[in-house]
Amino acid sequence: MAKGPAGARDAVRRFALGLPGAVEEFPWGESVVKVNRKVFVFLGSGDSTRPPLITVKLRDEAVHAHALTVAGAEPAGYGLGRSGWVSVPLTGGGTPAGELLCEWVEESYRVIAPKRLVADLDGE
Repeated sequence: MAKGPAGARDAVRRFALGLPGAVEEFPWGESVVKVNRKVFVFLGSGDSTRPPLITVKLRDEAVHAHALTVAGAEPAGYGLGRSGWVSVPLTGGGTPAGELLCEWVEESYRVIAPKRLVADLDGE
């Protein structure tokens, strides 16, 4: 996994785009990865105007709680936090390992994706 916030963001982006049916779009001038026309990870603008972060939907209570222990992590804005969305910053010494970030992206994908695509992911 690449080093630094930009490297972590790029690795998460590559992982997300490798999931069945995933496509990248740029609403609001920011990168999102969607499946079946629904966002499963927000990747932000990718430039230096704002600190890098990812936002994912984590339905599992333990996983959600763990994500919120990351320094600076918070429920997502615009009311998304009430539905389990968490924004996790990719800066500072407390940034989670890339593997953990990808696990959270996969969890978000599994919540959003149609069952047939989740079955494809599982090799069924």
